[in-house]
Amino acid sequence: MRGELAPSKVITNATFLNSGRKAWTKGNIWIYGDRIVYVGKALPSSDENTEWIDASERYIVPGYIEHHAHPFIAYNPSTFADYALERGTSTVFNDNLIVMMNVDKKKALTLISEMNEGPSSLYWSCRIDPQTETKDEHQVFTPQALEDWLNHPLVVQGGELTGWPKVISGDDTLLHWMEEVLKRNKRIEGHLPGASERTLAQLAILGVTSDHEAISSEEILKRLDAGYTTTLRHSSLRPDLPMLISEIVEEGVTNFNRFLLTTDGSTPRFHEPGVMDQLIRICIEAGVDPIAVYEMSSYNVARHYGIDAHHGMIAPGRLAHLNFLEAVDTPEPVSVIAKGEWIVREGERVYEAKPFPWENYTEKWQPVSWDLSDDDLHFSMPMGIHLVSSVLLKPYHIEVDGAVDYLNASHDESFFAMFDKEGKWRMNTIIKGFSSNIDGLATSFSITGDVTLIGKKKSAMKKAFAVLKEQGGGIVIVQDDEVQFQWAFPHFGVMSDKPMEEVIEEHKQFESVLKEAGYPFEDPLYSIFFFSSTHLPYVRMTSKGIYDVHKKSVLFPTIMR
Repeated sequence: MRGELAPSKVITNATFLNSGRKAWTKGNIWIYGDRIVYVGKALPSSDENTEWIDASERYIVPGYIEHHAHPFIAYNPSTFADYALERGTSTVFNDNLIVMMNVDKKKALTLISEMNEGPSSLYWSCRIDPQTETKDEHQVFTPQALEDWLNHPLVVQGGELTGWPKVISGDDTLLHWMEEVLKRNKRIEGHLPGASERTLAQLAILGVTSDHEAISSEEILKRLDAGYTTTLRHSSLRPDLPMLISEIVEEGVTNFNRFLLTTDGSTPRFHEPGVMDQLIRICIEAGVDPIAVYEMSSYNVARHYGIDAHHGMIAPGRLAHLNFLEAVDTPEPVSVIAKGEWIVREGERVYEAKPFPWENYTEKWQPVSWDLSDDDLHFSMPMGIHLVSSVLLKPYHIEVDGAVDYLNASHDESFFAMFDKEGKWRMNTIIKGFSSNIDGLATSFSITGDVTLIGKKKSAMKKAFAVLKEQGGGIVIVQDDEVQFQWAFPHFGVMSDKPMEEVIEEHKQFESVLKEAGYPFEDPLYSIFFFSSTHLPYVRMTSKGIYDVHKKSVLFPTIMR
């Protein structure tokens, strides 16, 4: 500013979103390194080696922020960030669950720091409960591990809080960690599907500051009335945004300062049209003021999390995350600058992403060191699990005979077996509603990395398991004694190391194979991933056994091998 150093870049004739004024402002934007250093009418007195950019035909908005990502749904945090960045989402808040459960704490914290060295800004949410019933929960969620995660500057919140029923019941451990989050002046993200006004009030008193689970305008208004920052979700499981935004506009909502947007860990194919840019377009097309919409994915997020000194505005001191638009109502950027460097310029990607060095932090998913025996595929459980939607499991009384080598394709019941990845325990039952014609499926795709087998034929299940061991994690499907589909997830058994574009194509193929085999719902990837997730009703398959979520009790325990 004193003329001693020349800016790296000067963007002239810019029409940019001024969140201080809530208006489009004309002026010049100076960038030095990765920061915006000036916004206004002036031009620098020194311009040695400065790049001059004429933005007279463009509108400029802050880089978009996805504040609620679960970056382990086949893709990984690095490849998702690269894909999102090209589409204008330059800041991502990631769920740390898979990293926390699979990587040594010291390495994990170094990992998130190194991952933030790229052009994207990557922040993290720290889980304070594991989202499933595990026998080693207290070895992972240790006081020292939680404290070190929460103290890390890239960790901006605790949550999401899937164990809130335990909080309401007075769970001292969760209450303690909620207090620790708040002591650090960080936020607590709820996970409150169907929560009543009373529940919302109680959790607000205890420190929950936001939630993303509203599925109607009535639920949205309840959260606003309870003081929550309220996120509108549009995801592969809940593609609700067109309905939600229309309903709240009809309700007369005109102030969107306490609204955010999220794709909430959507499956790969869902992201083919974009990331936050596709959500912004939906809101603008619903008639919401574009300034308010852009701020729902930038300034509102930064202000809520207390990082607005660095993000969410085009103003001095902020990171130079900038999206260049052809028109106010066209959120897909034609050019993207992140941390002061060009990523996309006039529709052409000019930055080549570098593969993240996962090998420095974890070995690839190791083939399990045990083999299946005939006893491992013995099915005599009287109670089975019934998949009644993509993610809901109910108990049901088994009537088919499990003491056979194959089940008839005339019904939708299949063998189901879950094994500890170390081969210590197993759980065998029958699943209804998943498919009518899958011979054998084997997968490591789960929160815990345990192995699940599903199928009509025990021989095909065994073959799928053998191939899964050989490829080192992922999903394998065997039909007519031939391997029909393979999808490798070398990282923790849940994440691919391929670019997002390739993962999207593999996901499409996976869905096609499953649906041809009789899978009746919309999201087979999440059906598999959530078998053990105890934040969903009604029963779950966990390391402790078949678990009744409502009663918080084990109905049938696992069997030691």
